[in-house]
Amino acid sequence: MAKPSLAEHLNWHVKQRLHRRLARRVLRTPPIAGRDDGVILFSMIGTAVLLPYLVAVKSLAQRLSRGRVVILDDGTLTADDKAVLAHHLNDPRIIPIGDVDTGPCPRGGTWERLLTILDLRADAYVIQVDSDTVTLGDLAEVRAAIDAGRDFTLRGEAGVEIRTASHIARDRAGVDPRAPGLHVQDAAEAAIGSVELARPGELHYVRGCSGFAGFAPGGPGRELAEGFSQAMDVAIGRDRWSRWGSEQVTSNFVVANGHDPLLLPYDRYLNFWNAALFGRSHFATDPAFVHFIGTYRFHGDAYLAATRTAIDRLG
Repeated sequence: MAKPSLAEHLNWHVKQRLHRRLARRVLRTPPIAGRDDGVILFSMIGTAVLLPYLVAVKSLAQRLSRGRVVILDDGTLTADDKAVLAHHLNDPRIIPIGDVDTGPCPRGGTWERLLTILDLRADAYVIQVDSDTVTLGDLAEVRAAIDAGRDFTLRGEAGVEIRTASHIARDRAGVDPRAPGLHVQDAAEAAIGSVELARPGELHYVRGCSGFAGFAPGGPGRELAEGFSQAMDVAIGRDRWSRWGSEQVTSNFVVANGHDPLLLPYDRYLNFWNAALFGRSHFATDPAFVHFIGTYRFHGDAYLAATRTAIDRLG
């Protein structure tokens, strides 16, 4: 990927300030009603993303009409932040990141988030939602997945499907998982054929996106994630496995090996790569849910437009 020009860099920061100013309007919207219905809306956040997070979770709660909020504090939430969250989100449970035991898995890189989700799913349906997402339409597929006890995930890109580990291994034959410069996801996929875990059936994997994923109650827990992590320690090395992205690989692996997992239709649940636009702020499809990837978040006016629409609908 080409390095952004100075003009592009400055434009990104201007858009970021505009978005922060716009997102403050969410503080004037009504609080959500928490529902003790077996569904948890879960995120790891800090003070820097408080406002976009409120847009993300309140727009999700409005369209889903289910769930109570649980938050993992990345260690930066202030007393004022927690008061805002208590008012807007019906006094959610806030878990300090330091309280999360990662066991044999890496620390950091959102591993605490995934492992907390796998603990919470013992008796609840847990939906992980990133702060850089906006819900714009009806979430019928998500509600159906909850009702059927199915895991779900946002696809990384259109056309992604769940595949067996052996098929992926054949595709990656000849790729050295320890080759210098190889991204952790590519390294893990090159090594996945060597993973052996004490569970029946063939292992599966999907190139999903952990920015929006659902974990049905009673599904695979810490044991699967820890076993996979330890296998990757051996296969690609602990240093590489500890890099950013290994948690998403593991989230994808856990979902793919869950009960009848659902890959959300990409025309309605998508990642914004700056290629889905007709003009400056209109999508080529009519999405229900958009994840605004960091690199492209402020390209055009799509994130601004989606945030404005969501806040207007919140009242």
